[in-house]
Amino acid sequence: MSPSAPRGDEPRRVKLTFSRIDPFSVMKISFLLSVSMGIAAVVVVAALWMMLQGMGVFSTLNDTLNELAASTNAERSINVLELLSFMRVISLAIVLGVANTILMTAMATLTAVIYNICAALVGGVQSTMTDV
Repeated sequence: MSPSAPRGDEPRRVKLTFSRIDPFSVMKISFLLSVSMGIAAVVVVAALWMMLQGMGVFSTLNDTLNELAASTNAERSINVLELLSFMRVISLAIVLGVANTILMTAMATLTAVIYNICAALVGGVQSTMTDV
């Protein structure tokens, strides 16, 4: 039996080296993941807005702010629902989701390119896999 062959009671070991990551595949995966996170964020914002509206948080906040404005002798009233309307909040969530998608895709792709440059200099990341 040769010294490099595994014995029956020991697990097999394989050494892998991650020497290159394809930036295009990283870009595709990060784009899909960031789009899905953006869609989930818009759905969460919509559900949260509906829940706050149903609980009467906006009307209570509106009444409180109007009472404070009346105590300081302000003549104009404050309408919170005008500022935080459903369409305005959803539009802001969509704009932030699109910006987040662009930034996350660019950062992930740039990270893959930087990893490839560093891996070319030092050889990459080595990992040992065992079969148990």
